[in-house]
Amino acid sequence: MAKTKVEADLDQPDEQLDRAIEELRGVLHEEEQRPDVAFRAASSANSSVIMNIPVDVQIILGSTEMPVSELMALQKGSTVALNRRIGEPVDVVVNGRKIARGEITVLESDPSRFGIRLTEIIAGTKGA
Repeated sequence: MAKTKVEADLDQPDEQLDRAIEELRGVLHEEEQRPDVAFRAASSANSSVIMNIPVDVQIILGSTEMPVSELMALQKGSTVALNRRIGEPVDVVVNGRKIARGEITVLESDPSRFGIRLTEIIAGTKGA
């Protein structure tokens, strides 16, 4: 059965993410296969160091601006309206740089928690 244009467009970000992950794995695998043992050991150590660097991942649901007087009036039970509507994609920000957008989803493995399903990878952007 042929996919509609909308279905094909929805699959594209998933394919882009899969392609990027496979490309990264391929580069790391190529470095491990180089004949120079000293280089391979250093490369493996560098890969290990790089893969263990912590990054700050934030999911941005929305934002708002308010005067200090409104901010100071907030109390338990107050509601703050955000600039996004229900169902709009949320931003995935890594170390201050927007890298993707996604939709909120309930985790299949734990229905008491939620996560983000990536729907779009943002390539080559600078800043959030």
